[in-house]
Amino acid sequence: MKPMGPIPDGFVPGPHGGLTISGEPAVGLFDRSGGTPLFVYDRSLIGRKIAQFRAVMPDNVALHYAVKANPYAPLLEWLVSYVDGFDLASSGELATLERAGGLVLPVSFAGPGKRDTELTQAIERGVTIHLESEGEADRALAIADRLGITPKLAVRVNPPFALKGAGMKMGGLASPFGVDADRVPALVCHLIDAGANWRGLHVYAGSQLLHAEPLIETQRLTVELAARIATEVGREPPELNLGGGFGIPYASTDIALDVDRVGQALGETLRAAPDILSSTRYAIELGRWLVGEAGVYLTRVIDVKDSGGRRFAITDGGLQHMLAATGNFGQLLRRNYPIANAAKFGEESSQEVTVTGCLCTPLDLLGDEVMLPPVGVGDIIAIFCAGAYGLSASPQNFLSQPVARELLL
Repeated sequence: MKPMGPIPDGFVPGPHGGLTISGEPAVGLFDRSGGTPLFVYDRSLIGRKIAQFRAVMPDNVALHYAVKANPYAPLLEWLVSYVDGFDLASSGELATLERAGGLVLPVSFAGPGKRDTELTQAIERGVTIHLESEGEADRALAIADRLGITPKLAVRVNPPFALKGAGMKMGGLASPFGVDADRVPALVCHLIDAGANWRGLHVYAGSQLLHAEPLIETQRLTVELAARIATEVGREPPELNLGGGFGIPYASTDIALDVDRVGQALGETLRAAPDILSSTRYAIELGRWLVGEAGVYLTRVIDVKDSGGRRFAITDGGLQHMLAATGNFGQLLRRNYPIANAAKFGEESSQEVTVTGCLCTPLDLLGDEVMLPPVGVGDIIAIFCAGAYGLSASPQNFLSQPVARELLL
């Protein structure tokens, strides 16, 4: 038997012992969606996260949603009423957000390698571009001059520090992301002299962090760095995007991030910030932490077989929909996501089973030697923590399998 991650709070068995999602039996959702495999997202659980953020973070810190975590259109439409802005990573996300009505809120666009067409679309729509290089800055200025539009431009800073303990570090090293900190003041002065609307700075040092103290220290260093840059430029940045980095527990050894502690410490940091940041507005961009634990991937068992002393449950889903759960999305060591037999959610786990998808590859492993209630053909396997970097981060066209459906409750 191998351990699995903790099932997030908010998922309980119904009167007949099966999994319920947002109060509805999981097995009954297929009639509404058209079958399995199916991703289900619970708005009430996302709402709890938003309420927690509002309760513990300083009042002058805006909540932005990182669309790359989950760009499902109905989710974006719902979030428009509850977040303060959106952060994008492509023109495709911009188009999706525009159709969802999200451009009524502040929107920023980060990421290296933005095409001229993407810069043009962002400038035309009043999106703040987080510049990743001096070359990108020159292209944006030239495009804006041709359009006759004053562009909203911020600078993404490649900081001289990393987010210690992060699942993915994006600072403190040579990087395609952002401009090295020592070159930022000159670039900002260039933007201002060129007549751009300088919107401020963006510092993203890492992601998927579960320990409060390194995140607290990184936020403190970020504010100090922004103040040094502002002092050298001689102008206060209108906005400082502090990045994100808030993680969620996926594996048995993971613990939830102490967001209350992070919020308390950030309040202390901002109260002690230098005067040159006295009017600066702050933002934190979150994706995984907001929506990750609210999502469930449901896939039906189509065969059960024994081989070499092990029992296998083979489903109609797989890594083509939920790559991260198979350990093939950047993990160094594969660890079991929280997984359950949705049809028997309230029953005792008494059978060791390996859950796979239906693909012709041994990489298609959804649950490795996990303990579940007895699994039979027709049962529904639920994989939790599927709300972020699930379907959109998976090779959906691999082996030309049927697409997965999505549903927002």
